[in-house]
Amino acid sequence: MLPFTLHRTDEHSNARRASFVTPHGTVQTPTFMAVGTRATVTGMTPEDLHAIGADVVLGNTYHLMLRPGPELFRRVGGIHRFMNWNRPILTDSGGYQIFSLPADRTVNEKGARFRSYIDQRMHMLSPESSIAMQTAIGSDIMMVLDVCVDSRSDEATTRAAMDRTHRWALRSLAAHRSAELVDSRPLEQALFAIVQGGVLPELRQASASFLTQHPFDGFALGGLAVGDTRTEREQVTGSSAELLPADRPRYLMGVGTPPDLLVAIGAGIDMFDCILPTHLAWQGTAFTGTGRVRVTRSASAADDRPLDATCPCTTCTTTTRAYLHHLFKCSEPLGPRLLSRHNLAHYMALMAEARTAIEQGRYAAYAKQKLEEIDRHEHEGELPRTVRRQKKKRAPSDEPETTP
Repeated sequence: MLPFTLHRTDEHSNARRASFVTPHGTVQTPTFMAVGTRATVTGMTPEDLHAIGADVVLGNTYHLMLRPGPELFRRVGGIHRFMNWNRPILTDSGGYQIFSLPADRTVNEKGARFRSYIDQRMHMLSPESSIAMQTAIGSDIMMVLDVCVDSRSDEATTRAAMDRTHRWALRSLAAHRSAELVDSRPLEQALFAIVQGGVLPELRQASASFLTQHPFDGFALGGLAVGDTRTEREQVTGSSAELLPADRPRYLMGVGTPPDLLVAIGAGIDMFDCILPTHLAWQGTAFTGTGRVRVTRSASAADDRPLDATCPCTTCTTTTRAYLHHLFKCSEPLGPRLLSRHNLAHYMALMAEARTAIEQGRYAAYAKQKLEEIDRHEHEGELPRTVRRQKKKRAPSDEPETTP
């Protein structure tokens, strides 16, 4: 069992201040995991990640299986040595990547057969091979292989995917135990199960009820931000988090924006990941305390202000919006790197603020004020006119959102 300590719960919400211990250090929650898909967080060095206070990095089993492959990880002694990162690492199972390849994969009870985007060869990813790959990677936390479907799928499709996810979860658990027997000692790697069920409350309840009967080290909510609206996502997160054990970590996969995180923390979620901080940085978008800023817009060309005057990161303390605008217009890779550093620092600071607010028993009030500040400024003057016209037609909370 992953050593987990619940330190405090907010009096006016379900927000939790907790910590858990891994072989590579203690993780303080709530926490945001920087996404390091291919054993690297895009544009960031390990020193950068240490400087902004990153606790955990997330790796992608699907991509790491295709390149560099399990043999290299076994030879060098795991991903920590390979990427020179001495703090915890979580690896996802590859389920979402399989979902995103509808034209190049087939899924049956055995697993998912798919075509490699690198050399076009066919590969099979099963619950057992996913665990074997993650064991070779040497991550601190492994995820079971799940079946992800569009959250707008009909009930029959969603139920079938959920049921198969349950069967695959038990096979993943058995494969994990088999690895322990082969090694003749308890594995230090934890294993999390993934609750599925789309946006259907009765299926989410059934999934949580089934999985929590088994000795997983933590539980994740999967299958969100794949077609659902913000309102649906918040409702599912809130109702599902209450179904998970209080003595183990709760992880919301692939979500999301700062407002998403603030609401989910209030629902009792401990762990998050999302590619948005780096993905949008490479498009010229920064997250700030008063909403998003597009430094590629002409308004930034002669703007000598820092990106975010309240942010202590090196991007904000050493550069101006005009300089960042110049870097992007010149296609200099330093621009996206500086924005990536800021965006991740912004997310880490948000988590630190949330932890402090929970400790002080004022998270509900803190989140309310923070959400009002973000929503008041979010996208103002930053979106193209066509998008602004679309947003006037329907409320932001009712727009389908898909995590890139």
